Amino acid sequence: MAAAAEPGARTWPGSGSPRLGSPAGSPVLGISGRARPGSGPERTGRATGPAAPGHSFRKVTLTKPTFCHLCSDFIWGLAGFLCDVCNFMSHEKCLKQVKTPCTSIAPSLVRVPVAHCFGSLGLYKRKFCVVCRKSLEVPALRCEVCELHVHPDCVPFACSDCRQCHQDGQQDYDTYHHHWREGNLPSGARCEVCRKTCGSSDVLAGVRCEWCGVQAHSVCSTALPPECTFGRLRSMVLPPSCVRLLSRNFSKMHCFRIPETIALELGDGDDGLDGSAATGLGREVLTATESTKQTLKIFDGNDSMRKNQFRLVTVSRLARNEEVMEAALRAYYINEDPRDFQLQALPLTILSGNAQALGKAGTMEEEASKGSGPRDSMPEAWVIRSLPRAQEILKIYPGWLKVGVAYVSIRVNSQSTAQSVVQEVLPLLGRQVEDQERFQLIEVLMSSRQVQRTVLIDEELLLDRLWDIRQTSVRQVSQTRFYVAESRAMATHVSLFVGGLPPGLSPQDYSNLLHEAMATKAAVVSVSHVYSSQGAVILDVTCFSEAERLYMLARDTAVHGRPLTALVLPEVLHTKLPPDCCPLLVFVNPKSGGLKGRELLCSFRKLLNPHQVFELTNGGPLPGFHLFSQVPCFRVLVCGGDGTVGWVLAALEETRRHLACPEPSVAILPLGTGNDLGRVLRWGAGYSGEDPFSVLVSVDEADAVLMDRWTILLDAHETDSMENSVVDTEPPKIVQMNNYCGIGIDAELSLDFHQAREEEPGKFTSRFHNKGVYVRVGLQKISHSRSLHKEIRLQVEQQEVELPSIEGLIFINIPSWGSGADLWGSDSDSRFEKPRIDDGLLEVVGVTGVVHMGQVQGGLRSGIRIAQGSYFRVTLLKATPVQVDGEPWVQAPGHMIISATAPKVHMLRKAKQKPRKAVNIRDTRVDTLPVPESSP
Repeated sequence: MAAAAEPGARTWPGSGSPRLGSPAGSPVLGISGRARPGSGPERTGRATGPAAPGHSFRKVTLTKPTFCHLCSDFIWGLAGFLCDVCNFMSHEKCLKQVKTPCTSIAPSLVRVPVAHCFGSLGLYKRKFCVVCRKSLEVPALRCEVCELHVHPDCVPFACSDCRQCHQDGQQDYDTYHHHWREGNLPSGARCEVCRKTCGSSDVLAGVRCEWCGVQAHSVCSTALPPECTFGRLRSMVLPPSCVRLLSRNFSKMHCFRIPETIALELGDGDDGLDGSAATGLGREVLTATESTKQTLKIFDGNDSMRKNQFRLVTVSRLARNEEVMEAALRAYYINEDPRDFQLQALPLTILSGNAQALGKAGTMEEEASKGSGPRDSMPEAWVIRSLPRAQEILKIYPGWLKVGVAYVSIRVNSQSTAQSVVQEVLPLLGRQVEDQERFQLIEVLMSSRQVQRTVLIDEELLLDRLWDIRQTSVRQVSQTRFYVAESRAMATHVSLFVGGLPPGLSPQDYSNLLHEAMATKAAVVSVSHVYSSQGAVILDVTCFSEAERLYMLARDTAVHGRPLTALVLPEVLHTKLPPDCCPLLVFVNPKSGGLKGRELLCSFRKLLNPHQVFELTNGGPLPGFHLFSQVPCFRVLVCGGDGTVGWVLAALEETRRHLACPEPSVAILPLGTGNDLGRVLRWGAGYSGEDPFSVLVSVDEADAVLMDRWTILLDAHETDSMENSVVDTEPPKIVQMNNYCGIGIDAELSLDFHQAREEEPGKFTSRFHNKGVYVRVGLQKISHSRSLHKEIRLQVEQQEVELPSIEGLIFINIPSWGSGADLWGSDSDSRFEKPRIDDGLLEVVGVTGVVHMGQVQGGLRSGIRIAQGSYFRVTLLKATPVQVDGEPWVQAPGHMIISATAPKVHMLRKAKQKPRKAVNIRDTRVDTLPVPESSP
C-alpha cells in the first residue's frame, strides 16, 4: 500500500496559510478543518434514509422561477433546496417524499449491472441529462437500448443500469421487475396511480418502466406491483429470460448488432476526450474572469492524469480547505467525507503528458515543492488522493438468486483476504453447509459502457485492492462491486454469422475457405448451419478468445473480392416461451425514407427486445430468420419500400424449410417511394411520423391474408420457337415478383430513375423529390416510340394473344401500380374475373405511352385490358427494358416464363377499425437531428 503524502508535499493550502507559489512558509498537508458536508449555516445537512437517498441538500435563494424535480411545480424565493452533488431541486414540503437517489449513490442501487450502448452525438429537444439533471442544449448522447440521455462529459458518471435483454450466465432471472427510468416523459403523461400529470418538458421528473411503458410519479411508483408484465406489447416482445448470449468478450454494441461510432467515453476510451471537453461543472465555470475567483483543473487519479481528462472547478482564492475539497468531490459526484481525501498539486511534466514523470508519482510532490512562481496563464492542476485507511466497510453481493438480501456489509482490514471474506460472508447468506472452497470473490467494474468482471485470487488483500482502485480513480470505487459466486465451469458457446461468401458451396468447402481466409481452429470452430444459396454460414465457437478473434478479423477480410459480414447471434430458448407469445421479428432498412428508417430502428429497439430488431444493411434478413428458426410462432414486420419487402420475402422463401414456423405473417411499414403493396394492405402511402408504439399495436391487431407470389424464369433455353434463332447471351436466372412486372416504357422510366439515383444517392432522401425526378424523366420520354407490340410475343395459358399497339406491357398482381394508381380499372368485364391478391391469377395490361401512364396515375383513364391467367410466356425479340417490383434492367432477347409460386405468402392487412386505445401509450417519438461529422 502506498504511503501518505510526505512532509513537504504540496497540498491545497488552508485559510490563513501562505498562498500557492509564495516563497515564505511551508505548504499545509491535507485539510486542516474536519468539517463534513452540511456544516454551513444554511445547509440542512446530509440527507439520509428513504426520504432523500444520498442527497446533500442546502437551502438556496432563487433569483428566478425554478421547477421542483418531484412535483414539477414552480419554486420561488427561499423555498428551494438544492443537492450540491446532483443538482436535484425540491420544495421544502417535498423533501420528505424524495425517492430519487443521488447520482453519487445510484450505482449502488442497480439490481443487475448492464452497460449502455451510446450512439453518435445528436440534438435532443426537450430532453434532460440523467446525471447532472440539466437540459441537453448541446449535442448529447443517448443509449440505443433504453431512454438514457446524457451530456458527453457526464457519460463516465452514468451508472450501468441499462435493460437486461438476455441471460448471460451471471445473474439470470425468470421474472422481471419494472425497469424504471427517470424523466424525459411527454408533458401530457399521466401517472398510473394517481392519474395526475407526471411528465414535464421543463424538468427531469416522473418515471417510466422501459419494458411495459407504465408511467408514474417517483413517489407513486412504489405503490405499483414490482413485477413487470411487459404491458400491451407482451405478446410481441421476445422475453429476456428466453434469450441466452454468453458475451464475455463482446461489447453491448456487438451483441445488439449496433454500428460502433466515434463517440468515446471520458475515462473509458483509448484516446479519451481532450481536457477542455472533459468538464462537468465547466459548462458554467470556464470563464472565471473575476479576480477573486480561481479556476482549477481537478484530476481524480492516475488514469485521468495519463489521459489528460479533468474537470474544471471555480472557487474563491480565499476559499477554505473543506470548501475546495467539497467542490472537487462534487465535480466527480463523490459524496463522501472530505476528511478521507487530500488534494495534491501536479507538476508541469504531468500536465504535458510526460509518462516517465507519471511513473514517479511518489516524488512529484517533492518536485513541485521546490518552488515555482504563479502560473496565471493556465489553471492550476490538482489531483484528488485518498488517504490510507486502516479498515473499511465492504458490501458483498450474492452471485445467485432468491437469497432474500441484496447484500451484506462486512468490515475488512489489512489482513482481510478474498478467501477470508468469502468464509465470513457465506454464513450470512445462509450457505453454512456449503463447501466454501467452491466459492470465489468476483470484482465487477460497472462502467457505463462495459461491465468488466475479474475473479480475485484467494490471497488478494482487499484493503490493498481498494487502495489501488482509488489511486487509479477515486470515483471508480463507487462503480465497483464485489460478488461471492460459485466457481463452476461454464460451457462456452458462441454463434457467429458469417456472410458474403461465394454461394453454392458445400459445408466442407466453406470450412476450408474460412480456414484459408482466417486460419480457423478446427478444435474449437465448426460449421453448424449452411445457407448455400445466400453464401452464409453459422459458426459454433467453443472458445471466447477465438470467437472474438474471428469476429474482429472477419470484418476486415474479403473473400473473392467481397467483404465478409460477421454478427454475434444469441440463442432463443424456444421451450421457455410463454404459450401466448408470438414475438415480432423486425427488419428495418435505414436507407429508406430518408432518416426515418434510422429513427424507427432506434425506437423499435427500445419498445421491444433489441435482439429481435435487425438492420438490413448489416447482413440482410438471413440472420433474423436463423435466430427465429426454432420459434414455433412469430410474425414479421418489414420497414422499407416495396423492394425491401421483396428482399425479405425472397429470404423467407429460401429459409422456409429451416423454420419451425414455416408461414409467418408479414406486416409492412412503408418507407419507400411508391409503396404499392403497403397501400393495398392498408398500411398507407408512406410513413409520416406516426408513434412507433401505435404502429406495433396496429400490427398486433392486423388481419392475416394470403397473397400470390410469382416466379419469373428469364431466358429459358427454348430457342427453337424464336425468330431468327437468337442465341442466348445470358445464363438463365430466376426472380420473384410480388407486385408487378413491366416491359417497355414503364421499365424504361424506372431504369432512368434508378440510374439518376445511383449517380447522386444523397439527393434521393424524400418521396417528394423522388416523384419529381420520375416526372422529369417521363417528360423526356413523352415523344418516344418503339412499337413494343412488334418486338414481343405473348402466350397466356399456352395460347397466343394478339397485342394491340402499345409501348408498355404490365403484369399486375395487386390493385395498385405507380404509387397507388388502379391500372386495371374498376369497370366490370364479363371476359375477366374480379382481381384479388390471392386468386392465383395475374392481370395483363397495356399502356400506349407516357401520356397514357400519366392519365392512369391521375385517375382519368385505366390501362388496356389484355388478358388474365396463371401461366405466361413472353418472347423478347430485341433487348428490352424490364422491371420487377421497381428493380429495372435491360433484358437480352429470349424468353420470360411467369408462373405462380407455391405456397402463397401470409401477409398482415391493417384492420379497418381504429386500434383500441392502450392503457399505457408510450411516447417513443425520436426527436433527434444527427450532428454532421466535421471534416478532417
